[in-house]
This record gives sequence, C-alpha cells and structure tokens, in this order.
Amino acid sequence: MPTETKRQAVAELAELLRSSSAMAVADYRGLKVSDMQSVRRALRESGVQLHIAKNRLLKIAADEADRAELKPLLDGPTALATIDGDEAAMAKALTEAFRPYSRIGVTLRGGMLGSQAIDAAQLTRLATLPSREILLGKLAGGMAAPMTGMAAVLAANLRNLVGVLSAVADKKQANETAA
Repeated sequence: MPTETKRQAVAELAELLRSSSAMAVADYRGLKVSDMQSVRRALRESGVQLHIAKNRLLKIAADEADRAELKPLLDGPTALATIDGDEAAMAKALTEAFRPYSRIGVTLRGGMLGSQAIDAAQLTRLATLPSREILLGKLAGGMAAPMTGMAAVLAANLRNLVGVLSAVADKKQANETAA
C-alpha cells in the first residue's frame, strides 16, 4: 500500500517530468557520494537538475505525466537529469560532468526531447552541436547573405552608370576645349 510520502514523491516527479523540456537518464553505478556532489554542482551551474529516485516511483510518475517512452530506460541505478530550456546545453553539461567517471561505468542511457524519446548516441550527438546563439547567428548570416549580394549587384550597376556618364562628360569637355 503506498504511503503518503510516496504519493507526494510521485506527484512531484510527475510535475517535474511535465515541466521539463528535455531529460536524460544516466546510470551512476560506481560513483561515490563526493563524486555525485561534484557532478551535481557542475550540472547546477548549467541549469540542469539531477534527481535520484526509485525506478518504480519514476515509472508511475512517467505514466502520470504521459512520458511512457521514458520507462524502458529506468532499469538499475538511475539518475534523472532535467532542464527547462536549452536541450543542447543539458547534453553538453551531462557529457562534461560524467566524462571523468566513464571509466568506472557511468553512462548515459538515453532521454527525451519534448515528447520524443532519444537514445544515448543521439544524446551524445546533441552534445556536439554548437550553442543556440551560434546556430541562430549562422541562420541570420545565411539569410542576410543573399540580400547583401543583391545590394552589391545593384550598387555595382549604379557605380558603372556613374563611371560611364563621367567618362562621357570628360570626353565632351575634352572635345569642347580642343575646338
């Protein structure tokens, strides 16, 4: 029979799953408490929250939050990382925070972007993407390039016309002074 504290924990986890734009599941087997604290500190600086909960409670919360795609990842020691914002930043922060511990078996299992399930390989590829600001800058530059080229072409035609008119005026002036 579920206790009130378990019901409350499930409700909090379900709300966390609903409000997160992205989440990742990691196996933290082999981490010492001091290592886990340093990982949490590093993730907190990036705006990522790391939660440890029982898989059974997480599965119930996933059902309540309509995140059933998360359930197959919940096996063994599970750390759930969540963020409400830049998904690529979460993937980068997780990759960097867990990198020193990969030799002892700490791995990413997968996660979710919105309501789309992703595996560990996709999560790792997401970590290699440039930041949102850089991608938006590249997009703006790509959109501005054709307009800049068009402005240069139109300006070149006007420059050429001015050059031709100037040459004609110089030739007329030379003819008038010679006559």
